[in-house]
Amino acid sequence: MSVNAIKEDEQLHSVSKKTTLLRLFRYMLAYKLPIAAVIIIMLVTVAISIVNPLIIRHAIDTNIANNDLRGLLTTGGIALALNIAFVLLVKLRMYMMARISNQVLLTIRQELYTHIQRLSFSFFDSRPTGKILARIIGDVNSLKDVLSNSVTTLIPDFVTISAVVAIMIIINWQLALASLVTLPFMMFGLWFIQTFSHKRWQLHRKKSSNLNAFIHEDLSGMRIIQSFTAEKETEADFDILLKEHRDSFVSAILLNDAFGSVIDISWGVGSICMYYVAVKILSIDSGSVGTLMAFAMYITMFWRPIMNLSNFYNQLITNISGAERIFDILDTKPEIEDGPGVIELPEIKGEVCFDHVSFSYDKDSRVLNDVSFRIKPGETIALVGTTGAGKTTIVNLISRFYDVQEGNIYIDGYNVKDVSIESLRRQMGIMTQDNFLFSGTVADNIRYGKLDATDDEIVAAAKAVNAHDFIMKLDNGYQTELKERGAGLSIGQRQLIAFARTMVSMPKILILDEATSSIDTHTELLVQQGIEALLRGRTSFVIAHRLSTIRKADRIFVIDDGQIKEEGNHEQLLAKRGMYYNLYMAQFKNL
Repeated sequence: MSVNAIKEDEQLHSVSKKTTLLRLFRYMLAYKLPIAAVIIIMLVTVAISIVNPLIIRHAIDTNIANNDLRGLLTTGGIALALNIAFVLLVKLRMYMMARISNQVLLTIRQELYTHIQRLSFSFFDSRPTGKILARIIGDVNSLKDVLSNSVTTLIPDFVTISAVVAIMIIINWQLALASLVTLPFMMFGLWFIQTFSHKRWQLHRKKSSNLNAFIHEDLSGMRIIQSFTAEKETEADFDILLKEHRDSFVSAILLNDAFGSVIDISWGVGSICMYYVAVKILSIDSGSVGTLMAFAMYITMFWRPIMNLSNFYNQLITNISGAERIFDILDTKPEIEDGPGVIELPEIKGEVCFDHVSFSYDKDSRVLNDVSFRIKPGETIALVGTTGAGKTTIVNLISRFYDVQEGNIYIDGYNVKDVSIESLRRQMGIMTQDNFLFSGTVADNIRYGKLDATDDEIVAAAKAVNAHDFIMKLDNGYQTELKERGAGLSIGQRQLIAFARTMVSMPKILILDEATSSIDTHTELLVQQGIEALLRGRTSFVIAHRLSTIRKADRIFVIDDGQIKEEGNHEQLLAKRGMYYNLYMAQFKNL
């Protein structure tokens, strides 16, 4: 297994952090009333925290200085009641914001997953599945604290800072200036750190994505790894990615930790300046101990929100790259989507027409070159040819998994680009050599072909492809739980269930792309009758390297170099002694 492709870092579109943040916070607009309630609660808690130093000042300079025990008890009772309310309101605020932020994450993840399902095959062809998973799971999870703290940190801390500065200036403007003298140093330090921190966290996100992609691929291919005793080579590749992941994290976190140091230095120096001015310049005496204590508390109340805001900003720099990666996918447009003014394709008979169709996956070479043909409703067409000749491309274009560059494709006279994709594919049944089964029961997997299929329809479809007998021998018959990808079943059994899944949909146009390639000869004899029953009365395209399976096709197209080189039924093509004859004879000489 080569690690080079996985190590290649994903490229993101350049978007400003401000744009990303505004787009992220826009999701919270759907929760205006709950957020408004949270803000009101926060304002009350901020007011309580700001009043606390004044209460202490009053208790010391008034109640204690005048030996007013009754007044001291009253002041203490008020402080106790306020702070109990403070604790309860903070817990309520945290609970409400947790619900809101989790709901926003749910919305983003649902939107991301829904969008990914609409993306074209080229999107999935161009990146490992693990890197897509990293964005759906890891990158979305990284936004939780940002969303929650955006309300619970930004608003109360900004209000607290503003209120504290105002009160400090009112109490003593000289002490206030002394306390805040280090602010310019702090702002410069934070600006310097964040300039380099964001790029390092972007790199770490990419390395995390690479590691996730490798692990996903490694686990999916474990049978191959163990079969070829490639564990040591795989471990070496894993160690490379793990080291890159660790180094990128260490590089980012070392710079990140400097945020706290800058705040601590500014806090400490500011406090020293305040006490120096109080003692040496203003000569504050014992009669103003309450004022000095209140001021000391306000300094803490000023710098602690600064620390909170810096931590939030630190968090923002750390996780904003996750939002950038999420929005990068959401901004990826499907290459194949409904155009303006599309109509619903009515129930079709199954006529298919290619009108001078040309197609290429890239600009360098054409896979199909000026292909034209017309298929009558109910005809069975076999497509044969060497690997890469263009057989699968033809059926992918019919299903509109890709769009042609030149020419047009018509279904019952409707251009496939003029009808909705859903109404087109709904009337098609596609069976590929990848007999993918989902976790769930056998019945669930068959019902995937027609979500509203009844149990009788499922059984009938299974019987049609001779899958019923082996299904009934399973522990719980149709209710047997299958593991991921149908682990525990033979290749032939998985293929038969996949056949039943296609058959239950009762399609008007049927596509079998190497559908019997994984079936042994005995199983193929069992399923052949079911295939013939399925083909009867439907327009069908059958791609098969095993030419014995297509003898009864109405027409056989021999595809080579992106064109139809020969056309006819089995006997006609054998009589021509051309390409089909050579393919057929070469295959049977090897039997």
